[in-house]
Amino acid sequence: MIERISNNQLFQLILANLKELIREPGVIFWGIVFPILISLGLGVAFTEKKDVITRIAVIGGRQTISQTTDSTSVLRSFLLANKAVTEHDKTGNITRKLTIPDDKLGATTFIFCALTWDEAIVSVKRGNMSIILDEKDGVVQYHFDPLNPDAQLSYLKLSKLLNTPQPVGQDSKTVIKPLTVGGTRYIDFLIPGLIAMGVMMSSMWGVCYAIIEHRSKKLLRRMVATPMKRSNFLIALITVRVFMNFVEAGLLLLFSWLAFGITIQGNVAALFALFVAGNFASAGISILLASHTAKTEIGNGLINALSMPMMVLSGVFFSYHNFPDWSIPYIQQFPLTMMADGIRSIMTEGAGFAEVGLPIVILSATGLVFFTVGMRMFRWH
Repeated sequence: MIERISNNQLFQLILANLKELIREPGVIFWGIVFPILISLGLGVAFTEKKDVITRIAVIGGRQTISQTTDSTSVLRSFLLANKAVTEHDKTGNITRKLTIPDDKLGATTFIFCALTWDEAIVSVKRGNMSIILDEKDGVVQYHFDPLNPDAQLSYLKLSKLLNTPQPVGQDSKTVIKPLTVGGTRYIDFLIPGLIAMGVMMSSMWGVCYAIIEHRSKKLLRRMVATPMKRSNFLIALITVRVFMNFVEAGLLLLFSWLAFGITIQGNVAALFALFVAGNFASAGISILLASHTAKTEIGNGLINALSMPMMVLSGVFFSYHNFPDWSIPYIQQFPLTMMADGIRSIMTEGAGFAEVGLPIVILSATGLVFFTVGMRMFRWH
């Protein structure tokens, strides 16, 4: 009899908790619907067979790309024979576009851009291009990081198209010159992105989620009942998190210097100012997200809904120029994108306040606006 009552109690408790869970719309959406939407979006993005777009920098190639005569140039003859389309990019530079169809593996589109050496190096550092092509006396020279798999694949595809079969024992008309300029490796691209992502994720979980958890456990209500000044609680929470962000970023920079020889080529003061502005923007967004949310399940969903798209789109692990051209202006407005691009330009391109001044102002203004709105909406119970 006692065992039957105990089992019935357990059943009723399970039923009560289940009803409490399914009656909360936010829990259903963030726990069930949102993961399905994410899987749908990423599934479409990474499982559909799409054209591969490869941008190639051609050094001193304005005549090579714009003219269609003089067959002494290997690249020019190749573009002429395959009827490459002449276009202009957003900066007004002349480009030649050529698509190689492949029904099984997907088409490959090569976009040849005429750049100077300095322009090409900056494009490689930013992840916009992976190969620099030069041609001297009919010999094609490829400059790329041999440890970059994308660059290797692009080289294999392009060299196969450009080079005619050579007799046995004769030197090939191809020269590979590994890039040795600082900041052109993938690790040089990755570290600034990881620093920016660390700031965002630390603020989201260390500030936003912490506030939501305190509210869900009724701790905020108890703290308000004390003589504590409300603003001091939030300022203390943000200060500790920003301090930890500096420690984490410093250790990552130290490790990258010891392990990979990465150095800060630009203005250290500008990097410090940008880092502070990025922390302020992330903290402001976190305060706004946490201002009304009282359930940790909903807070978890809100954090993932904001952070996951930016992690994929904002150029943390790979260049956002891989996405469609129409989306790039919108991606560049994300706070994480501004911070990652700014840190990357200072560390690899030698930028200073003149180059990152605008992102610093925008990030600071973003943090101020979101923090002000969040404080006006903030619930302590």
